[in-house]
Order: sequence, then C-alpha cells, then structure tokens
Amino acid sequence: MRILILGSGMMGPAVAVNAVADGDVERVVLGDLDRGLLDRARKKLAKFPGGEKVGTALLDILDQGAGVRMMHDFDVVVSALPQQLSAPAIEAAVAARKPLVDLTLPLEAEIPELGRRVAKAGIAVVTGCGVDPGLTEIMARFLAERLDKVEELHICCGGIPEEPRPPLGYKIVFGGRQLPLREEEAYVVENGKLKTVPRYSGTELFAVAGVGEVEAYHEGFMPWLLELPALKGLRSGTQKTLRWPGFAARATVLRELGLLGREPITVDGAEVVPKRFLDALLAPHVQPTGKDRDIVVFRVEARGVQGGKPGRLLAESVVRCDRKTGLTAMARITAFTAAIVARMIARGEIPEKGLLSPEKIVTGPLFDRMMNELAAAGIRFDLTKETTQPLRQT
Repeated sequence: MRILILGSGMMGPAVAVNAVADGDVERVVLGDLDRGLLDRARKKLAKFPGGEKVGTALLDILDQGAGVRMMHDFDVVVSALPQQLSAPAIEAAVAARKPLVDLTLPLEAEIPELGRRVAKAGIAVVTGCGVDPGLTEIMARFLAERLDKVEELHICCGGIPEEPRPPLGYKIVFGGRQLPLREEEAYVVENGKLKTVPRYSGTELFAVAGVGEVEAYHEGFMPWLLELPALKGLRSGTQKTLRWPGFAARATVLRELGLLGREPITVDGAEVVPKRFLDALLAPHVQPTGKDRDIVVFRVEARGVQGGKPGRLLAESVVRCDRKTGLTAMARITAFTAAIVARMIARGEIPEKGLLSPEKIVTGPLFDRMMNELAAAGIRFDLTKETTQPLRQT
C-alpha cells in the first residue's frame, strides 16, 4: 500500500516511522510546504527500519489542485496538519475521492458541510484520530461494552515535560507554535444531561506511579460518545486534560484576562488577536529543546454494574519519550494510532464511509489489533477490573 502524510512537523514523521515498519507498506511520502522540515524528516527517517520507503514532496494543501493530483497516487492519506488546515485537507481528499485519517478535528462550524461532502464522495474520513481525541474514545467504548450498565465514564489524558519549568511548567508536545489553550466552555455529563462548565475548572490531583502528583482539569467531554449504545444511560461523564499542578490556575488567569480571545482588539491603532499575541510571547518558553523529554499519562475509567454488582474498569498507561529513536511520547501514542487506522482502511478492514470518529470503527478484532500493534511499539495498557458486593439496606 502507498500512504501520503500531510505535514512533516512532530507528528508526520512519527506516522511514517510506524507505517514503514509494516511489510504491506511499499511507499510513504511526506508532503509539506516547508523544505527545511522535509529535509530534516527524511534524514531522520533514513535511520529507521524501512526508511528507504520514504519520500518527500513540496505541497501547499491550500492549493487544492496540487493536493488532489498528489493524492491520486496513494491508497490513503494521513493529515498531521494544524487544525486550521484540517478542512482544506479533507476537501482535497473529497475531490480526489481518497480516504483520509486526520489527527485533529475540524473546526466545529465546518463539520456539518464537510460531513455532507464526504458522504457524497463515498469515502471514509476519520477525524480526531490521535490520542485525545482518538485512542481515549476507542478505549472508552471498549470498557463501556464490558459492563452490563455504565453509569460513569471519566477520561483523563495529557502530555507533560519530565522537568517542568516556568512560566507554565509546560512544553508544546504536539507540534506547531500555538499553545493548546482555549477560552470556550467545556462539556460534562451531569445527572444524565450534557452541560457546560468553565474550562480549566474541576481540578483534581492524583498520583501516577513513576511520575508523581499531577493535576487534571475539565477540557470537554466529547458529545458524540453519548450516541454509543453502551453509553445511553450515562449519568456522569468527564474528559480532563492532565498537567503538572498549578497549570489550570495559570490558564484560568489568562482566560479571565481575555488573553485567549480570538477576536481582534485595537492596540495603538493596530489590530491584535490576543491569543496570537500570547502564543508569540510565550513561544520561546514553551518550545521543546533537544534536551526536553515528555511523558503522556493515559487514564480511562468506567463505572457501573456488572453481573448484578457494582463494577469498575480502569485502563492506564504511562508513555515516555523513546530516547533511542528521539520520538516523543506524544508523537508515539498519537501518530502511531493514526498510522494503524490508516492501514486498516487501506486494507479494506474498515468498510464504513462518511465523516467518522474512531471509536465508531475500531472495535472488536480491530481493537485487539490496535492494542497488539501499539504493544509491539512499546505502548501498553494496564487494565484493572473490580466488582464489589453492594451494601445491604438495614
């Protein structure tokens, strides 16, 4: 099979590493507008097994004609581009009638129209197919379907530097120069209903073995999870991002000051977008250096009833940077997930068409294969299963 990867920053080359290790993959091409990034990626990938399969090509995805022409030569496309380029990548795939796996989600306002175009083209486009969203929802479905009834679902995932440093104790681990900070409210499920709460609220501390005490805050429950039959009766649901303690308080201050806003304001006669100003101001402090190492903590918990007794299932993983290859923890767990799903589509193992979320399609034997392939790449999950006898009323 032949795979085209859009983007050669932190994630695109990691997708290629996983893809070229598969004997069924004969060719992988990285497409990007930045020749410097492409050259560095090709040099790095040449050291990996299968690196001879990798090629590069200059490509501006905003030039839809060029994108369509390039996509015609491939069985599947993986987009490892920033969110603002998600829609152009999908539109090119629609025009080329080629399946696409996107590590991120398009902007919410773009989704309805993109969904109509993808359905009309009769192709599969899997969005939010990284770690969170992506693998967290895949795992959530797996756990939920192993309980007779699910009453609570709690997802917590995040990437942190091994050594936190001021001012935020955070480094950008996904790529790009934009901090993953938003001012919008976050979804939660309370008493069986979807509602919103302030983003960065609901902080809780917990200990992670081998890591230390970390902090989790509301980032936003994915509403489409409630469409899964196993979660129809969900009473409580949260989806939190994990950071070192104190991050949520700092982010809340930035939010309250209006520094996460995306509407321009006038400063001395010039229009300035607060969030873009903040990204530029903090970029020198949050860009990872060659010495920085990251950790991804993954935790999905489902509570409910199993065999007539209260039941709890917990899936956990701590993923670390691969010091031998230089691949970050976030790149490994995020990009490898997308690469595995892309190959499933290319092999015809995922027959569904349309704009899809990964938990709708990676289930049953495909879930088992996903876990096996991730384990082979050194990413493993610990599953805890508990059932207790309900207390008797006296």
